[in-house]
Parts: sequence; structure tokens; C-alpha cells
Amino acid sequence: MELIKKGHACVRLEQDGRVLVIDPGAFGEADAAVGADVVLITHEHADHFDEGRLRAGMEANPAAELWTLASVADQVSAAFPGRVHTVGHGDTFTAAGFDVQVHGELHAVIHPDFPRITNIGFLVNGSVFHPGDALTVPGRPIDTLLLPVQAPWSKLSEVVDYIREVQPDRALDVHDALLTDLARPAYDGMIGGLLGDRSGTEHLRLGLGESLAV
Repeated sequence: MELIKKGHACVRLEQDGRVLVIDPGAFGEADAAVGADVVLITHEHADHFDEGRLRAGMEANPAAELWTLASVADQVSAAFPGRVHTVGHGDTFTAAGFDVQVHGELHAVIHPDFPRITNIGFLVNGSVFHPGDALTVPGRPIDTLLLPVQAPWSKLSEVVDYIREVQPDRALDVHDALLTDLARPAYDGMIGGLLGDRSGTEHLRLGLGESLAV
């Protein structure tokens, strides 16, 4: 597969002429979901689910389908009858040739005063794992962890410990739109230094539109 960074938490996976897009949110490219055969959305927050971006993709391809949790499905099912599928932890499905497993149930705690919402992660082709806004451990070896590197609900020590627990071949930064150009090298250096040569995990980040074979 080829993975293309579409901004913040959004990535595009291409395989055998088919396209899967995860989390076309408000901080990603406006046309991130256009051309998708499958769209996956981890939760309802606007930086992961932007209805306008989703509609652009679903309307551009009348055969495109959405797989997501109930909180998102309930908002768009009427607009796309028969094309929206509700899934949860433990579910598996195949869509447009992509094999997907669903992991996780809850968003990470932002603050005890904020109600905690639902969140699911997606493991695609047993290789690429997008946890959404949580530090969910998929419980099996994976090649590429899409790493939520910065968020109001996380700190650097938790991010590094998450990589260490999952032990992917590579950790690729997502959820990074709020990092300034000054912060990015600092994060790169600290994460790389804490992982060290013995972790076996390569830490990477892609610029907007850049791609990687996964």
C-alpha cells in the first residue's frame, strides 16, 4: 500500500487502484476524501470528522461507503442511505479490498470535567493502525503506527511509552497540525532520543501530500 499524508489526522491509503481515507477532518485538506472508495472515521471531533469534507467524498463517488461509530453514523446515515456502516470494538470487515479490524472504545481523557466520548481505532490490512484520539494498543504486531504525537489530552512521556508498548516497525506522526515549525524538530529529537537505537521503531513524519510505502 501507499500512504499519503492529507493533513493533521487524515491519511489516504491506496492499493490496487482503490482508495481508503481515514479521518477527513477540518484541519486536513478540503478534498481529502474525494476519490475515496472507503472512508473510516474514528470519532466525532471536528478535526477528525468534517461533514463537508465527508460529503465531498461521498458525493464524488456514489459507490463510496463510510464505516464509523454510532455518534458519527447517526449524523450522516440519512444523507447516504445504505452506505453508512456502524462498527465497534472487535468488529472486522472488508471494504474495497481493504481488510479492517476495529479496536478501542473511548476517547482519551482530556480533563475529568469533560464528558468522555466514544472513539475507535482502525487496523488496515493487519499493517497500519490509526488509533484516533486514544492510545489504544491493538494487541498484535503491526508495521506502521499512526502516532497522535500532540494533543490537548497527551504529554510526551505518554506518547513515547505508547510507542514502546505497541512496538511497531515505524511510528508515523499524525495529529500534528497544532505543532509549530519550532516545535517539530524538538519533538523529533526528544522522541528519537527516548526511543534510542534499541527500540526497533523508526520515528517518521511526512509533510502534507508526502507518501510512504507501507
